[in-house]
Amino acid sequence: MKNIHARTRKMLNYGNLEKYRIVAESLIVGLMVGLVIVSHRLILSKLFSLFNSFYSLGRENTFYIPVIFLVLIALGYIVGKFVKIDPMITGSGIPQVEGILLRKLKQKWYSVLILKFIGGLVCLGAGLSLGREGPSVQIGACVGEGFARTTKKMDNEKKYFVTCGASAGLAAAFNAPMAGVMFSLEEAHKNFSPIVLLSAISAALMADFASKNFFGLKPSLNFHQLSAMPLKYYWALLILGAVIGISGTIFNKGLLVSQNIYKKTNLSIEMKCIIPFIITGVVGLTIPALLGGGHDLIMSLQDTNMPINILMMYIVIKFIFTFACFGSGAPGGIFFPLLTLGSLVGDLVGIIMVTYLGIPSQYLLNFIVIAMAGHFAAIVKSPITAIILISEMTGSLNHLLSLAFVSVVALLVSDLLKTKPIYEALLERILKNNHLTLEGSYNRKTLIEVSVELGSNLDNHYIQDIIWPEGSLVVSIVRGEKEIIPHGDTLLLAGDLVTVMTNEKDAPIVLEDVGQKASCS
Repeated sequence: MKNIHARTRKMLNYGNLEKYRIVAESLIVGLMVGLVIVSHRLILSKLFSLFNSFYSLGRENTFYIPVIFLVLIALGYIVGKFVKIDPMITGSGIPQVEGILLRKLKQKWYSVLILKFIGGLVCLGAGLSLGREGPSVQIGACVGEGFARTTKKMDNEKKYFVTCGASAGLAAAFNAPMAGVMFSLEEAHKNFSPIVLLSAISAALMADFASKNFFGLKPSLNFHQLSAMPLKYYWALLILGAVIGISGTIFNKGLLVSQNIYKKTNLSIEMKCIIPFIITGVVGLTIPALLGGGHDLIMSLQDTNMPINILMMYIVIKFIFTFACFGSGAPGGIFFPLLTLGSLVGDLVGIIMVTYLGIPSQYLLNFIVIAMAGHFAAIVKSPITAIILISEMTGSLNHLLSLAFVSVVALLVSDLLKTKPIYEALLERILKNNHLTLEGSYNRKTLIEVSVELGSNLDNHYIQDIIWPEGSLVVSIVRGEKEIIPHGDTLLLAGDLVTVMTNEKDAPIVLEDVGQKASCS
């Protein structure tokens, strides 16, 4: 009992020195994640070039085609074995990170780190229509968790470092530190305290520093001649937002349907992973521009006047190609494919606007860039991240207003079409099929932090009038710079950061219950 009380006092003791320690350790985590992701990107670049040359040989000499498919089948089988060894590496990895932060999933961080690193390289290097950002987020989260466990951090501190690692992973993958922070907090962590924000920023900036030392200061999507669109043409952006919202709905529902189709086949995991590799071989031999996440394809749109029929064909094939790859469960993300599809749809709408509706051709590139943010907002339902991500990736703030305008319109249209956030929908499926036992003990205590939203069931209510989950205790309330010792007659207000103590075993249930009460949604 004495050990339990000592542990509890330690968990509540978060003075300035403790905060500084966490921030300092977040810098270390950020540097470690940055170096891991940099090595992943460097190896991936070499592998992708190698496979492109491989497919080029097949197009020039049919003798190599059987060899290409034999290699791809073998690689698909190996990736399937990886997924069978550790199912937590399947797909993007972002829903799994969310599950860990919600305390509903656990992982063997070292197993996921190694298998996701290698499996992601194989899938992305071969040219599957998947992105590197999801694996980067999960790999970063694994590094953060590994650091926390190796240094024997308390349970609530582990979540800080998982969030830090995830932020750093996305920052290093895209050279976009603020987007990495915002995504981890807006999409994954959801409720966060100032110390979580500060530590996530520290880790993301350090990872971005490491990345830029290897890849330079240029933004990921270095568009030239990108100027702000005049307000008189915003009617065209309204149409663009509506089309992008519909496209985002197709993307979300298509991903979920593709998973259902694979599931109904009752094929082995190895066979499911072989299928996208075979499809990739076909694409590589016929339309190599559609290979991979699509970075090069996006960049080519600024200099290529693609015919509408070719553009429409690319859009349809890229949709189907992405569904076939992601639905199989192969390790890989959806960020770049969804951005690529957004840019293609934006290019199509822009060409129509320029050709038939009088929009000056100099703004065609704006449709391509702005559509990417709208597509992200419609699919992920994280509009702030979408705006920051595209701004950082393009290195320009000239189109900030138009980015926000299209993102909001696309988000509203997807909401009207009853589209669920893709990572939330994927997490629900993982939890439904998850057979892992949650870690934790009834004797070990942990802390849960939630922020009270305006209009929620906690806002403007006394603590004694709220039905709290069994086995939970409100131990602290932070209001601005002031920390309040809670009593039954303490009135909770919007903006309060409420800390609740419970045992580790019940933490997922308590977090869900209190989180719902603190949210106005």
